[in-house]
Amino acid sequence: MTYDYDLFVIGAGSGGVRAARMSASHGAKVAVAEEYRVGGTCVIRGCVPKKLLVYASHYAEDFEEAAGFGWSVGESSFDWPTLIKNKDAEIDRLNAIYIRNLEASGVEIITGRATLKDAHTVLLNGKEITAKYILIAVGATPFMPQIEGIEHAISSNEAFHIETLPDDIIVVGGGYIAVEFAGIFNGLGAKTSLVYRGETILRGFDDEVRHHLGEEMTKKGVTIKTNSDITSIVAKGDGYEVTFQDGSQQTTGLVMYATGRVPLTQDLGLEAAGVATGKKQEILVDARSKTNIDSIYAVGDVTERAQLTPVAIREGAAFAETVFNNNPQEVDHSIIPTAVFSQPPIGTVGMGEEEARAAGHDFDVYASSFRAMKHTLSGSDEKTLMKLIVDKASDKVLGLHIVGPDSGEMIQAFGIAVTLGATKAQFDATVAVHPTAAEEMVTFKQPRGE
Repeated sequence: MTYDYDLFVIGAGSGGVRAARMSASHGAKVAVAEEYRVGGTCVIRGCVPKKLLVYASHYAEDFEEAAGFGWSVGESSFDWPTLIKNKDAEIDRLNAIYIRNLEASGVEIITGRATLKDAHTVLLNGKEITAKYILIAVGATPFMPQIEGIEHAISSNEAFHIETLPDDIIVVGGGYIAVEFAGIFNGLGAKTSLVYRGETILRGFDDEVRHHLGEEMTKKGVTIKTNSDITSIVAKGDGYEVTFQDGSQQTTGLVMYATGRVPLTQDLGLEAAGVATGKKQEILVDARSKTNIDSIYAVGDVTERAQLTPVAIREGAAFAETVFNNNPQEVDHSIIPTAVFSQPPIGTVGMGEEEARAAGHDFDVYASSFRAMKHTLSGSDEKTLMKLIVDKASDKVLGLHIVGPDSGEMIQAFGIAVTLGATKAQFDATVAVHPTAAEEMVTFKQPRGE
């Protein structure tokens, strides 16, 4: 059978773009459909603009700490519209680069919402388009609970476009997006509350890391309300009156939900094509991203394997190698270096204590909490946490965790060592770089408790 394309990609986010470009480089005729903007969640309304806002939110603290180093900064002020305008200009630049790179690779970009008709056909702009292979890379969308007044709340998508920054903000959620935005709003001068229904923020992370970050965020001025949830939001004056489960109330200028993201599979035509989905409506795939339909694959957040941009990119690359370069590849999801751009930030790779214990490991913990060198003069009482989890039998480093400045940069390098199966002895044999916080990882002498 003759098809219009060798590959049709639905969704031009990080995973879809990487798969499209690489497949085209292997000789495939490729088209990609995108209903919004090329670049996906990360570039348009996720990690890139969020990191820019994180940078912006640090300046008040930097100005304050500069005095200890002899600087007199003087009076300063912050203008939210200027930040958003400059952020938008940068996102426009990146969007244009993504489009240019796709076109330079020979990929056809079609604007519109594509849906599946069958195993080899998509419906787009009133037309039927056929392809030998179809790749679904539509990502995920913020989850918003159905409570009274939820229409008054925003998600992280809208947070990048609010016209003015309110004096008081409530962020609902305990995951990485929630703690990152709580730090952003707090750093930019808003009175910020973080509301989480669980006992401790950042479920799934090492417990010591979770508690350490919570303490540091509280010291910086964020009010963290755990074991709490909102039952209703009512417009009141220029703001909102929020009612909690215990009956208490709070007025605020903005309520933002960051309570997880769900695969964007609704009305995608999956049933028509026979594509199987899971309990969260995620697309079920095998180790090589193939669905139960041989001609249909899926990568990225829509598969709910790991909702991280670099993972989607790796999955997209592995797909292209497998299908169009006769080089079958599988992505290892077991060890993923991760950064949380909270304040202070987190870098983590491998197992936390709880995960290592559940997996049956007998392990040692090497950990240190200290005030970074910068803060001996800055006056800040922020503490950095460094932690290694080491298997006793093999000496292999099972997990490495950092809470402190530049941890996102550090974890990329440490992630290589942990991914390669480095041992504590190999860490010890590495010459320390002095004076740095990172040297702590190669100078631990005794495990905790000895």
